[in-house]
Amino acid sequence: MNTIERDPPLEEIDRALFRAVMGRFATGVTIITTKAGEVTRGMTANAFMSGSLVPPLCIISVANRAHMHGALLESGKFGVSILSEYQESLAPHFAGKPDMGMDVKFRETNGIPTLNEFAACLTAETVAVYECGDHTLFIGHIRHMEAASSPPLLYHAGRYGTLVEKGRIADDFFPITEFW
Repeated sequence: MNTIERDPPLEEIDRALFRAVMGRFATGVTIITTKAGEVTRGMTANAFMSGSLVPPLCIISVANRAHMHGALLESGKFGVSILSEYQESLAPHFAGKPDMGMDVKFRETNGIPTLNEFAACLTAETVAVYECGDHTLFIGHIRHMEAASSPPLLYHAGRYGTLVEKGRIADDFFPITEFW
């Protein structure tokens, strides 16, 4: 059996640097939803990824101290709504800075809530749960998926953005002029 030599683990890591380094990875923005009892809960998250094609699995990471953590354990299922570039206002609303005047519309598919509008959405049944430090990974077997034509909302280095095709900015700001 081969062994891999590794550097000893860091004794302490700078949390601000950790967040800065991880924030350099551009992600989409999702709203994770579930229904525990009769209460629909939602949480902004960018810790979402595909897990497997066969069977179709996805993974979400949720802080152990988040209200959503207990709700996900209780319900055993969740929805993921991938926000469109036009839904930026929903991200802080579900990240602990609620806009009390906001009227958020949900719908249910097989008893699992998702946002009414999205760039894409899916619903999943939790098939495995793994502790991962101060977070928990929830593995979901995808039961339903939809995609809309809206471009996604992106998050990078603490800021929201949108997708622009490579080379498009140059053409938009500096139109090509033909000279004879």
